[in-house]
Amino acid sequence: MTDEKARSRHAELVSEVRAHDYRYYVLDDPAIGDRDYDALYHELRELEAAHPELATADSPTRRVGSTPRGALKNVRHVIPMMSLDNTYSEEMLRDFARRVETGLPTGKTARFCVEPKLDGASIEILYRDGRFVEGSTRGDGEHGEDITENLRTIRSLPLTIPYKEPLTLRAEVVIYRRDLAKINQGRVAAGEAPFANPRNAASGSLRMIDPRVVAERPLRAIVWQVVEGAKLADSHSDALDKLSELGLPTHKKHVRASSIDEVLKIIEDLELSRKDYPYETDGAVIKVDDFGQQAILGATAKFPRWAIAYKFSAERAETHVQAIEIGVGRTGTLTPVAVLDPVQLAGTVVSRASLHNEQIVGQLDLRIGDRVTIEKAGEIIPQVVAVHHEARSSDLPPFRMPEKCPSCGTPVVRVEGEVAVKCPNRRCPDQVQGALFHFSRRFAMDIDHLGESLIESLVNQELVRDVADLYELTHERVVALERMGKKSAENLITSIQNSKQRTFDRLITGLGIEHVGQVAARQLAEALHSLDDLLALTPEELEERVTSISGFGPKMAQSLREFHADPTARELLERLQKLGVSRPQPRPEVAAEGPLTGQSFCVTGVLSRKREDVHAAIRAAGGTVHDKVKIGTTYLVAGDKVGAAKLSAAKKAGTRVIDEATLERLIAGETLEPEA
Repeated sequence: MTDEKARSRHAELVSEVRAHDYRYYVLDDPAIGDRDYDALYHELRELEAAHPELATADSPTRRVGSTPRGALKNVRHVIPMMSLDNTYSEEMLRDFARRVETGLPTGKTARFCVEPKLDGASIEILYRDGRFVEGSTRGDGEHGEDITENLRTIRSLPLTIPYKEPLTLRAEVVIYRRDLAKINQGRVAAGEAPFANPRNAASGSLRMIDPRVVAERPLRAIVWQVVEGAKLADSHSDALDKLSELGLPTHKKHVRASSIDEVLKIIEDLELSRKDYPYETDGAVIKVDDFGQQAILGATAKFPRWAIAYKFSAERAETHVQAIEIGVGRTGTLTPVAVLDPVQLAGTVVSRASLHNEQIVGQLDLRIGDRVTIEKAGEIIPQVVAVHHEARSSDLPPFRMPEKCPSCGTPVVRVEGEVAVKCPNRRCPDQVQGALFHFSRRFAMDIDHLGESLIESLVNQELVRDVADLYELTHERVVALERMGKKSAENLITSIQNSKQRTFDRLITGLGIEHVGQVAARQLAEALHSLDDLLALTPEELEERVTSISGFGPKMAQSLREFHADPTARELLERLQKLGVSRPQPRPEVAAEGPLTGQSFCVTGVLSRKREDVHAAIRAAGGTVHDKVKIGTTYLVAGDKVGAAKLSAAKKAGTRVIDEATLERLIAGETLEPEA
């Protein structure tokens, strides 16, 4: 083939492959079969092998890198990726519309654009001079991780577009439900754990080091926002239409509305049709459509004032209870778990649901064989919300908690005044596994490479009986475990040894002392300073010290005293001391008078940043932080997916519930209007 013919055929093949990629990955409407597509792709690859000068960076064959990269580097977003304020109620949507009207010049009204809230992994993508040049994860909103090479593997995302102006976009990376089912079939066949839902699969895939592995995942990108590209259109809805014309993938589900009543009707339609979409959605996003009005309305420190997310109510499903199993937690509490006929719910296959305790089972009058309704609390935890007694056969026996621990066979105990049934054996294998997992978590000792399956192996092989045993593990013992390579063993041992440098509060948190959470652990560590100081105290002296700490009630003080006086616990602390685990707690920096002085906060739910960072911001502004809502707690800062228990506690304590945006306003010095 002559050079001229090669160039001509190359151009034809590139155009044809791109067209088929668009039809398959964007329109979801393939025009040819896989075999015919593979033949075109193979011909293109062979042609570029014979004529390397034709293989440009944006060729369809260049979507996958040839070698893994090093660690992902951080990049600054062109414009910060802000979170959206969210609501579950019609009244709050109407409040949003009123705030928009108030924020616009007199006589101006807003039109809205309503669209599905995609449940995937958010990214920023940059096009310069018509070429895709960079992509990054959301990260902390200001910075994200550079995942450009991974995004190049996503065939729904064009590498070139017919638009030369700078264009910065926000998009969601998703996996279609049907594609996730195929992935999980392969993972199960290979002995790997299936992905819990499409969002987790997409998010985990994006941060993989090797783009060749990413290319094997059926990721798709869906663009939902223009953040830089003023010449493209004057409104959000027109911009989405224009992006689609340029060949970029959009959801094409956006609907314009001229009033809040129209918005509510569109949301209702979206919720009814969400099951028909190939991807997961968990709500609707409502935006002021006009870009000029968006600029006038501006943003708070965390949220744009021109947009809000409406979260759909939890999905429910009916199924049968096959069995009731008993789980043993790290504190020894026995928890009944319903084993269910598998059922699809909120994007995942649910086969188990927590029943919390014996009292809840009794209130539900739940029995093995019953037909039940389940829902995901806060879209996370499956729970039984109703039992269909009318469908029950007459011979189903009532449920009874076991008299012996199912993990170790020790007789269980019932704590006076509590509904909990507990195993008192601290060496119970299930308790040890739970304690090790808690100890290794990021908010505690932050030990990488120590997952649940490895913990189970370490306990079953009797290599680890408590958290101190971790620090006496050797490379030889670990590498002898099944499926454990030399490098993995080295990484684990290194991570365990590095954790010795965590501060004293992280160690207290990791020990999982009952009633002592992260906030209380920090207060205790600041009061005692080090593990040496803790061990130097008698139980009576410790109780006296902690009662002077703000927020430490009788239950917390008693729990600490009992832990400190327990011979097994004291032996554990002394071993950790000899092993050099944890460093002294830095002396706390006393905040000057600030806008939150005299106010106390409890923080719960999913927030736009790490909870520790929110706590630090509150303290820096002069406020105090409580582990739990109690009498005297001024505010409960409620993020996304908040449990009903915290909200109920706030109501009983007279604590005002605010969102993260309102907290930012308080930190900025604003004064809230009294509640009606």
